[in-house]
Amino acid sequence: MKKTLIYAHRGASKLAPENTMPAYQLASESGADGIEIDVQLTKDRIPVLIHDENVRRTTNGTGFVQEYTLDYIKKLDAGSWFSTKFSDCSIVTLEEFLCWFKFKPMVLNVELKTNVIEYKEIENIVYEALAKHRMLNRTVISSFNLNSITRMHEINPNVQTAFLTSTKRQNLAKFAKENGSTSLHVKYRLLDKKLLKNCRRNDMSLRVYTINRPSYMEKCFNLGCDGIFTDVPHEAVEYRKKFQKVSEQL
Repeated sequence: MKKTLIYAHRGASKLAPENTMPAYQLASESGADGIEIDVQLTKDRIPVLIHDENVRRTTNGTGFVQEYTLDYIKKLDAGSWFSTKFSDCSIVTLEEFLCWFKFKPMVLNVELKTNVIEYKEIENIVYEALAKHRMLNRTVISSFNLNSITRMHEINPNVQTAFLTSTKRQNLAKFAKENGSTSLHVKYRLLDKKLLKNCRRNDMSLRVYTINRPSYMEKCFNLGCDGIFTDVPHEAVEYRKKFQKVSEQL
């Protein structure tokens, strides 16, 4: 049976503040196969790792990422909202992350957060950063915005891309492939054997988010999905070991 890869969703985000270095470090230590990160652009067009377009939820600041320079963004406390012991955490730049990550034996998923704000040139900026650190061959670039997928495909048709969706539609795998995607990333409720079969028919990988419950993990492992995104990679890794052991005994 195909091994389902485990991606730490925003790092080990149940154990440390999401998209911060402690969350990424814990993800690495957990034995996860990969890490998923979210990219927005600052006012001075520096890619930074934060899920929301607005800094309010995960920092002590307010306002949109695109309104502030990197210098301002870096001064924000990005950890105290989670726990006071993470009060020294700051927002991470893509450059800082890649300098750390490129030495890890892991794969990467970069989500371009362009479904609310279409940051100008974000695809080129992120592509150049990945190329600089020789990370293109182990990175999937995903987005809910098909325009971003198309633009990335035009930059380099050999780059792995993934269309993110929570919406059911006919011939979803074929639709994603026709728009430049090599993979499909879907919300768990969309997962079934038919979708997986259609992905295989279209030579596309299928990964599922956000999988935190053991019963959901088991379904993904049973079906042979290519990957899952989870907030609890430490638990997912242990559960996969148990699942594989049971499967080998059958």
